[in-house]
Amino acid sequence: MVGHTFEYNPAVEKMRSLLDAGDLGELYYLHSQRVNLGRIQRDINALWSIAPHDVSIANHLLGAAPLWASARGARYLSTDVEDVVFATFGYDGGVLAHVHASWLDPSKLRRTTMVGSRAMVVYDDLDSEAKLRVYDKGADPVATDPITPGGFGEYQFRVRSGDMHVPRVDLTEPLAIELDHFLDCVARGARPRTDGWNGVRVVAALEAAQRSLEKGGVQVDVEQS
Repeated sequence: MVGHTFEYNPAVEKMRSLLDAGDLGELYYLHSQRVNLGRIQRDINALWSIAPHDVSIANHLLGAAPLWASARGARYLSTDVEDVVFATFGYDGGVLAHVHASWLDPSKLRRTTMVGSRAMVVYDDLDSEAKLRVYDKGADPVATDPITPGGFGEYQFRVRSGDMHVPRVDLTEPLAIELDHFLDCVARGARPRTDGWNGVRVVAALEAAQRSLEKGGVQVDVEQS
């Protein structure tokens, strides 16, 4: 079992249930920010230090591993490791997951956003009152008048900005949920949700992103397990 604690976070679980239920419509993309000023490291870059959490979250939400990765970064405080990394992972169906990881940023952010055709959801781990916010926002296609230039089958888009609501989320500590699951697996001899292969898939995605980082951001295929 690997310690991907965010996969046991009730807010992340709620995001997945909203997606699986179709409440967000077709998922277009998701992006995450995991930034802060510090903890500055010298033996590992921001991709390997911070981004594993967000790759784990993305894999969990989508129920799949990425097919490819592309990453760019920069070394400002050290000549050896990147302090900031922007990584994009491509999933089946054209879904993109973008990760911004940095320890050289003025604000501490731990945020994941999912954008769907019907609704959008923001998970903010640092918001003590509303960790999850669901927005009735989107761009809906509207058929154009067939008499006007452009002919049949063309669409315009109408921006929709509806209500925002805060779904109820269990406040149980994710680490406690994870440990209870571990003990239950030990007692029953069951396979944990975040088993070794779960960890392999996250590492494979990070390895592809690292190779892309070293090659100036070219798209690199993720080795499938």
